[in-house]
Formats: sequence, C-alpha cells, structure tokens
Amino acid sequence: MSDLDLLTQSLARNVKHWRSVRGYTLEVLAGRSGVSRGMLIQIEQARTNPSLGTVVKIGDALGISITTLLDYEQGPKVRIVPAEQAVRLWHTDAGSYNLLLAGTEAPGPLEMWRWLLMPGESSPSDPHPTGTVELLHVTEGELTLTVDGVEYQVPAGSSASFEANTPHEYGNTGDAPMRMVMAVSVPPVH
Repeated sequence: MSDLDLLTQSLARNVKHWRSVRGYTLEVLAGRSGVSRGMLIQIEQARTNPSLGTVVKIGDALGISITTLLDYEQGPKVRIVPAEQAVRLWHTDAGSYNLLLAGTEAPGPLEMWRWLLMPGESSPSDPHPTGTVELLHVTEGELTLTVDGVEYQVPAGSSASFEANTPHEYGNTGDAPMRMVMAVSVPPVH
C-alpha cells in the first residue's frame, strides 16, 4: 500500500471517527466546514484525495489538527461492537444459540462468543487448525464439554481452556439453561 493510500484511508477513518465523537451528521460537518456533503462522503469512503485546504477546513470544523486527521501511526485502536451487530451463526428451535461478540487479528484471528444452550441440546465442532486455543467461562448452568471423546463438567463460575485441534462438543445435559462466554484464538496463516 502506498503512502498516499495510507493517508487516504487514515483520513477516511479519522474523519468518520471524529465526526462521530463530536456527534455531527454529514450535514452538520458540511455546514461547519464549508466542504460539500458529497465531498465528505467521498472522503469517508476513501474514494478521493482532497486538497490540503479541504483537510484544513474539516480539521477546523472538528476542532482537531491536520496531524490528527492524517495520523495513521496512532489511529484509533478501540473498536466497539454494538449489541445489535453481534452475529448469530447457530441456533435451534428450542432457543439455543451462539453469538460472535467481537473479533480481531492478534496476530491471528481472536474471537469472543456468547453461548446459550438449552437443556438436552449440544453443538459439535470439527477440529480447528493446530495451535487453536479456546477459553470459556460458564456464567449459568453447567457445560458438558467433550474434547476428543472425553467429557468434562464445567459448572457455573468455572472456566476451561483447551487446544481445539481435535473434535469437540459443547453440551447441556442438565435441566437448566447453560450460558457461557468463550474466546477462540486461531494461529495466523503463514
């Protein structure tokens, strides 16, 4: 990626970020900066390289420096995932489900999940790549965790970790719903 591409993407990310921080709509920022709404959309979508004058106007309207707007070394490192953007990948008619709450690359994929398993239900998983580790914490009920054919009981308040490169299954053999939070770390692809 060229320096110009990095700057264009950084500007796009930072204008969106600071517009959100200030609570400005595109129309408000356009009015405050004198930069058209259409140009702001193109900037936020990294589809244009605006003039220095345009960047100065946007920075002034947001109350931040050009350096901050173009910063790609120290850009935002925090990503908030609103509850409504959690992704449900599995569910049953009885009400069991899992939700992918958040994920990142650190240095390989790292995911955080919330699970609900209704009594008598289970979810099998094929082996993940070698080096994959799962951490889980049961918040309600009891999990029957089966790893490579061996069953482990994990009651509420307890946690477990395991290498997930063998077949495994999450089950609820109890008579109450089981809830857990789980993190999955997958090694990077080389």
